Amino acid sequence: MSHYLNLRGHALWHTEWDKNGEALVILHGGLSATEDCDAYLLPAFEDTHHVFAYDRTGQGRTADQPGSLHFAFQIAEAIAYLEDVVKEPAHLVGWSDGGNIALMIAMQRPELVKSIVAIGANFHFDHGGGEIPEWEISDEDREEYAQRSPDAPHTLDEKAQRMRAIWNSEPTLTLTDLAQVSCPTLILAGDDELFSLAHTTSMYEALPDGRLAIIPGTSHFVLKEKPELTQAIIRDFLSNLEPPITRAPVRRTNPETI
Repeated sequence: MSHYLNLRGHALWHTEWDKNGEALVILHGGLSATEDCDAYLLPAFEDTHHVFAYDRTGQGRTADQPGSLHFAFQIAEAIAYLEDVVKEPAHLVGWSDGGNIALMIAMQRPELVKSIVAIGANFHFDHGGGEIPEWEISDEDREEYAQRSPDAPHTLDEKAQRMRAIWNSEPTLTLTDLAQVSCPTLILAGDDELFSLAHTTSMYEALPDGRLAIIPGTSHFVLKEKPELTQAIIRDFLSNLEPPITRAPVRRTNPETI
């Protein structure tokens, strides 16, 4: 069920699915919307969790506000959503910017986060990959934006410029910052991700309770390119959040030997 709700004075587009377990929040990608990714993710947890999602300010079906595309604004908004709408600690599943936001929420408000799945995330704008390509706005993009955004059609170009500037300057986290994320966290990416594999693996290794999944033959759009495999990995992660017990641990210590 989707509708607008008032989140601290601003109309936010919100979607909620059946109550099938613990709360889980989907965080969509940058300059995107819930409906661009929910169908690719829901099979992993729709039957086991109480799923929430919302379109962040200035994106999807939620109108813009000054400064809305910066991470600081979006993190504050996400925390407000967790406090006022979800009203309990939640699992966070975020794609791209959504994954970055999930990590930063866990740093600022760890009591609100049970686990994280960060798909195609980066902790610093200097990510070791190539320059983020220019977004060529197609006629289809413009038509879609005009149909769902409360903002005027011409604002799509303005937002694209604002977003690109942010991606070239944010986020600015460090590995020490990532070490503050204490909840179980799955870092998932394609093997042809926008960000270097070294950047992705260093993010995983900095996390105290991290897991890493690199899916072959995929890009930043891994969840759309291999949805069933992505869903299976997420489902497996959420099914058991205890520290993994492996036969030959190297980067982690088996719990029973501590």
